Amino acid sequence: MEWVLAVCAGVGLAAACGLRVFVPLLVVSVGAKLGFVGLGEQMAWLGSWPAVAALSIAVVVEGAGYLVPWIDHALDVIATPAALAAGTLVAASQFADFGPAAGWISAAILGGGAAAASQAANVSTRAASTVASGGTLNPLLSLVHTASSFAVSIVAVVAPILAAAVLAAIVILALWIWRRRRRRSAMAAAMIAA
Repeated sequence: MEWVLAVCAGVGLAAACGLRVFVPLLVVSVGAKLGFVGLGEQMAWLGSWPAVAALSIAVVVEGAGYLVPWIDHALDVIATPAALAAGTLVAASQFADFGPAAGWISAAILGGGAAAASQAANVSTRAASTVASGGTLNPLLSLVHTASSFAVSIVAVVAPILAAAVLAAIVILALWIWRRRRRRSAMAAAMIAA
């Protein structure tokens, strides 16, 4: 049962990396310092005071950067590969009991995949906001993404199964919306062709 909790926590934390790269890492770091999060020997550095300090600064800088219109675009460009790396790293921090090879492979697949999916949703939401509001709503959306990243990260640590259930529901909803839009587009194309 512990491996199920580890997978749920790792995937939940990785998905939160797609919203904000450093927030889940900070939550794990603080959680480890407070004794709520166990870290394997390879990841013990994540529970150190220097890691807490560095990640705190990174969260503030990242959050502030997304509030400045021209910086937020630059952050979006570098956030995708950074989210994949952070998602893999934070998932690996939870998969320590799997062994080094299996833990990192699982983290790359599950953590990197979850981070990529949430980062894609994040970028799509920001693009839609930019088109709809000319970018004026992007700072508000940024605050929502930061708060959501904190919330998902904390739930992933405190109630990992709940986090996994919520993420599964979001994925199912996103797939349903995507299929529905695809059908509508196909119907519109068929009507135009006819």
